[in-house]
Amino acid sequence: MTEKVKIEISKEVYDLLVKTIKESEGEFKTPEELLEFIIRETLGEEEAVYTPEEEEKIKDNLRSLGYL
Repeated sequence: MTEKVKIEISKEVYDLLVKTIKESEGEFKTPEELLEFIIRETLGEEEAVYTPEEEEKIKDNLRSLGYL
């Protein structure tokens, strides 16, 4: 299990998280879960991984646009 720490956010941001959770149709259950998702998506270090076929299609598209 990952160690957790406390952070403080403004009430305004907290209320926005709660509103977003209510509108998410069950995708997120808690403000912490939503905030962790947002931070991971925004600051995540993962790079997109493409299959060789996807890479070739991207290159073809870039060639057709004159970038390669």
